[in-house]
Amino acid sequence: MSHANPSESPPAAPALLLIEALYAGEAPATDALELDFNYRTKSRLRAKLASGAEVGLFLPRGTVLRGGQKLQASDGRIVEVVAAPEDLLEARCASARELARAAFHLGNRHVAVELGGDAAGDWLRLQADHVLEGMLAGLGARVTALRAPFEPEAGAYAPGHQHPGDGSGARIHLMAGQ
Repeated sequence: MSHANPSESPPAAPALLLIEALYAGEAPATDALELDFNYRTKSRLRAKLASGAEVGLFLPRGTVLRGGQKLQASDGRIVEVVAAPEDLLEARCASARELARAAFHLGNRHVAVELGGDAAGDWLRLQADHVLEGMLAGLGARVTALRAPFEPEAGAYAPGHQHPGDGSGARIHLMAGQ
């Protein structure tokens, strides 16, 4: 039976790399942080970079990270945010009016929505949800499931978004700096 030497300390855990700032410079990223949209809305997070390094994200509250944005780590490295593929629904409609109606009903439910289009026409994308899928189908949309990065419109997720009665006295959708 072996007895541990009380004067020996256990091996030290690797230091947690801190990320506390966005980076707006021109330096290229040397590492990547892949996160789905739900994680990109969190300002406090523990995650792993593509290199395997563990990071602690401590960004200003309300920060929403977008694919392609850069962050600066405490060791100076520049980290690119990558929007991870996730389960989505894509809704397409026969007319712009029907698509606007579908967007209205999603917005009325405060659902994060990405707007886009391709050669086949315009679409709305949202995180997979069977209830919303049924609602969209009921509105006449052609709904398909897909796996793709999700970059919804800022809307309710924009800095400064407020509603009456939240105690701030601010206007609805007041954007930072305006």
